[in-house]
Amino acid sequence: MKARRQLLLSTVASLIFATVGSLAHAQGADVLRVATDATFPPMEFVENGKRTGFDVELVEAVAAKMGKKVEWTDIDFKGLIPGLVSKRYDMAVSAIYITDERKKVVDFTEPYFAGGLVAMVKDGNTSIKSPADLNGKKVSVQVGTKSVSYVKEKFPQVQLVEVEKNQEMFNLVDIGRADAAVTGKPAAFQYARTRPGLKVLPEQLTTEEYGMAIRKDTPELTAAVNDALGKLKADGSYAKLVAKWFPSGK
Repeated sequence: MKARRQLLLSTVASLIFATVGSLAHAQGADVLRVATDATFPPMEFVENGKRTGFDVELVEAVAAKMGKKVEWTDIDFKGLIPGLVSKRYDMAVSAIYITDERKKVVDFTEPYFAGGLVAMVKDGNTSIKSPADLNGKKVSVQVGTKSVSYVKEKFPQVQLVEVEKNQEMFNLVDIGRADAAVTGKPAAFQYARTRPGLKVLPEQLTTEEYGMAIRKDTPELTAAVNDALGKLKADGSYAKLVAKWFPSGK
């Protein structure tokens, strides 16, 4: 009798755990866990305590098309790809350039915006007129970004100053502790528009494309996000977001 009772209790417990597990899975299926570094306006940033920006609104629109909600996590840029690989997130969206090196460990959606690297200097700087003048100068870059490897490869005589946050790069140039900053075009032009004192060099260093990074073990998610992006472009929603966040076309 005791053995039968224990078997019954064991069976009931198994059913409860199975039900809870199924509910958790069902809830998880309705949520996209997305990591970002919200310090890169106009792509992603925090304003009045709220996360906003082109990437943020685009991901929210993509999720809506998929019938999902977004669970955001803010981390340093350098941790985005490692966090994705370790399966802590479903996607990483933070103005991430599609590169061959990154494609070895994660998948990317179709490109959703064209960017590229540019250099910023103080408005009155006359010693740096083109990218070629960066050699021998102090240049600030954000850790974990394409800027680091690009500057090291193309401008070996540069004195790199690596910082954790995008804003720190601009601050170092502002106070004269760096001669220039190398960063993504959208953030550079946004900063120049809102904080006079720095200018973007007219010659762009690179032309590259942003993609949403997704784990390699979820190809069905990559396909679904690409499908949602296609629908947003077809119904005009994508164009409205571009016009809102890049009114000058840059």
